[in-house]
Amino acid sequence: MFGTKKRDARKSLRRPGWVTLEGGFAARPCLVEDMSSSGAKITVQDSNTLPTRLRLAFSRDARTGRACEVVWQDGKTFGVKFVS
Repeated sequence: MFGTKKRDARKSLRRPGWVTLEGGFAARPCLVEDMSSSGAKITVQDSNTLPTRLRLAFSRDARTGRACEVVWQDGKTFGVKFVS
């Protein structure tokens, strides 16, 4: 393994989700492409709207979901890692 980092197994979901900003406001729909125990790949309609820190949930209720940090972006697709 020539310096490659082992990633957690990702499960393909292609399931609707919600992104909310810190503070629980401005919920935006997204598509959760895949997810692992450490993060997820999501697609949003407007690529200019995601801050560094956000919450990802499968309902519009901002009290649910997991805190995330954006780690990469490719157009309207983002990689996020789960943070505590």
